[in-house]
Amino acid sequence: MSRIGKKPIVLPSGVKYTVVGNTVQVQGPKGRVDALLPEGITLVEKDGHILAERASDKFAAMHGLARALVFNAVEGVTKGWTKELDIVGIGYRAEMKGKGMVVFTLGYSHPIEFPLPTGIDVTIDPKQTRVSISGIDRQKVGQVAADMRSLRKPDPYKNKGVRYFGEKLKKKAGKTGTK
Repeated sequence: MSRIGKKPIVLPSGVKYTVVGNTVQVQGPKGRVDALLPEGITLVEKDGHILAERASDKFAAMHGLARALVFNAVEGVTKGWTKELDIVGIGYRAEMKGKGMVVFTLGYSHPIEFPLPTGIDVTIDPKQTRVSISGIDRQKVGQVAADMRSLRKPDPYKNKGVRYFGEKLKKKAGKTGTK
């Protein structure tokens, strides 16, 4: 039995969900998120909680996944999701250009313009070295953060680049002399 799949999801007040085909639409104070519901999994509401139940053991592999997707949707429409990136390096920075564009200066010969998808908000600290990405869809927030990080991945030799906040890098030693 799936340990994650058995955990109930607390349904806060003001959050409603509807199952349409194989998708779950979760509506809350911050907006609406659609989550995929694998076949063989049904959602049952019992005294303020949502339970994910499977039809048979044939669908055991998808039990925990379905519960996690619905939980992420419920959490997103109530609190939202946030990822933070640190920009490390001399002259490396990020700045907002308008409302839907982030411009990165990462040591290349040109600045990189990064368009923001709908539903994603970005804030940049005054030092222009910390980028905070937020939204209600956890998968979209994580993908945007990963795309921004891939513009200049952290270098293990100089520890420069774009990294997740709190990410620990193992610094490698450079070349050693011949003598």
